[in-house]
Amino acid sequence: MPSAVDTPQGAAELAESLLPPLGNRWLHTQAVAARAREAVTAVPEAERDLLVAAAWLHDIGYAPELRQTGFHPLDGARYLVQQGASDRLVRLVAHHSGATYEAEQRGLSVELAVYEREDSPLLDALIYADMTTGPAGQSFDFDRRIDEILDRYEEGSEVHTAISKARPYLGGAVGRTRARLDS
Repeated sequence: MPSAVDTPQGAAELAESLLPPLGNRWLHTQAVAARAREAVTAVPEAERDLLVAAAWLHDIGYAPELRQTGFHPLDGARYLVQQGASDRLVRLVAHHSGATYEAEQRGLSVELAVYEREDSPLLDALIYADMTTGPAGQSFDFDRRIDEILDRYEEGSEVHTAISKARPYLGGAVGRTRARLDS
């Protein structure tokens, strides 16, 4: 049986309990959740609430009180396990927006691999919501969002390198989601 955090309302409440002190991160999260609500028709009806819940929770690992590794997808996933979240929600948070690429840069691939990545319209739509939303909640197209990330992080940093490598994968997810929304 899913926990309360597996619902959009429960996920929103949990995110709101952790992220508002982080300023722009909270603005980004709210806008990603709104973008996910706009994109629900890209996933099967039975998965729509899970998409929105994952959007609310995708960045909770940035909350200082959850920090274990300093890698927010992994820290967020570990916290969600403690909260009794469904395995699928945990995996979506663990693997949002090409986390595999950054885990490799950080030497955390083995730790992230505990959470199996799915290749699905649901993960694609979560990536779409995140990769078309700016750091303060702005609506960005994919290329502008990627360029913004690359500008924000120094060349050679873990994030810059990971996003550069992940760009084709992320672009594919965004493109597939747009195609599903258009059909």
